[in-house]
Amino acid sequence: MPPGFWNQGTLLGQLGGLRPWLKNHGVTFGLSESDEVMDNVSGGIRRGPVYDGLAEATLMIDTAKAFGWQGGTLNASLLQIHGHSISTDHLLALHTASNIEASQATRLWELWFDQQIFSPDLDLKIGQQSVDQEFVAPHYAAVFLNATLGWPVIPTNDLYAGGPAYPLSSPGVRLRARLGANVTALIGVFDDNPPGGPFAQDSQVRGAEATGARFNLGTGALWMAELQIRHNLKPASTCTSLICGLPGAVKLGLMADTGAFPDQRFGTDGLSLANPASNGMARPHNGNVIPYAIASQMLWRDKADHQRHLGGFVRVMAAPGDRNLVDFSVDAGLDLQSPFEGRAHDHLALGASYAHISARARALNADTARFAGKTYPLRSSESLIEATYLAQINPWWVVQPDVQYIFRPGGGINVAGIGSARLGNEMIVGLRSVVTFQ
Repeated sequence: MPPGFWNQGTLLGQLGGLRPWLKNHGVTFGLSESDEVMDNVSGGIRRGPVYDGLAEATLMIDTAKAFGWQGGTLNASLLQIHGHSISTDHLLALHTASNIEASQATRLWELWFDQQIFSPDLDLKIGQQSVDQEFVAPHYAAVFLNATLGWPVIPTNDLYAGGPAYPLSSPGVRLRARLGANVTALIGVFDDNPPGGPFAQDSQVRGAEATGARFNLGTGALWMAELQIRHNLKPASTCTSLICGLPGAVKLGLMADTGAFPDQRFGTDGLSLANPASNGMARPHNGNVIPYAIASQMLWRDKADHQRHLGGFVRVMAAPGDRNLVDFSVDAGLDLQSPFEGRAHDHLALGASYAHISARARALNADTARFAGKTYPLRSSESLIEATYLAQINPWWVVQPDVQYIFRPGGGINVAGIGSARLGNEMIVGLRSVVTFQ
């Protein structure tokens, strides 16, 4: 092995000087591989371990260095998703257990161009975008493996195909304006349905969307706006926490989808969808509005070692109950960096999430029981607790054990039909490895 192999920033190092040469010419290439095994040891519809993995390649070009075009950035990324999905095959939970699991595919992810307008304080991004890369994400949430502590449980379950978030993306335009040292505003409009299929049968791998080349523009529009307000931004090295305070941020946002969304109880004929006389066609509702608020805050910082600190976040989101399965959610997390002496880049984290089933969806369960003349569980809510430890083995290799517990999977769905028992609470244990090649 070359000298410094275990301490270099990436597994492949400088590639004989090629990497810094490309960077000097505005080209940055990234390549990583994430592999994990997850096993639900209790509850669910199936037990046993499941493997899934993700290879991600990213190419970024600084157009000023590469072509002399000032203020531009060109980005393209490719995903190679392999293995199987524990959430689909074993859990049937509203909270997706892994933020890398998805349908097997080799697909384009993002393809966009970002241009500064007049100054770095205003820029416009246009192209194929995954909105979870900029919107709705709390600080201190990136350490968790459960996907819905990143992209929340409401859009995951209430939007078409879960919305244009990993592993999907949509054509769109995003404008970012820095309104001051502490305030940033984001506004964007994107196609709301990357695969382009009907709400009930949308899929990540329908037709051209299997390759990420669907570029759908034929359905509704998803408008997104977010105001980000930060405070106490002075570097820790220049002050003490008593003088500067601890840094934090508040984000206030809104999603507005112009598409049609199916009623959770009634059909177009006015009858309950559980009624045998119903035509089975859900009443459509025009549009969907999802407001949210996020607070992220450093809660404690070691005065002697500023890398060692505790941070946390809380995120609240709501949606109309007549057209959405989940009408309210709240999640929160705590992340302790450098939890032990000599482990400056490790993280010890605890997260939780709650998803409330809408009254209209619960009423449909009651209708089902009434028309069948049998008992039928009424869904209420689903809750998640996750504990995880991220261990930085060296600069290019991370290993992360993880434990999750899901209460009332699916909100309390029955296992196999009317009159059967609820799906049991699920305990998932997992181990992830992430290697950064470039």
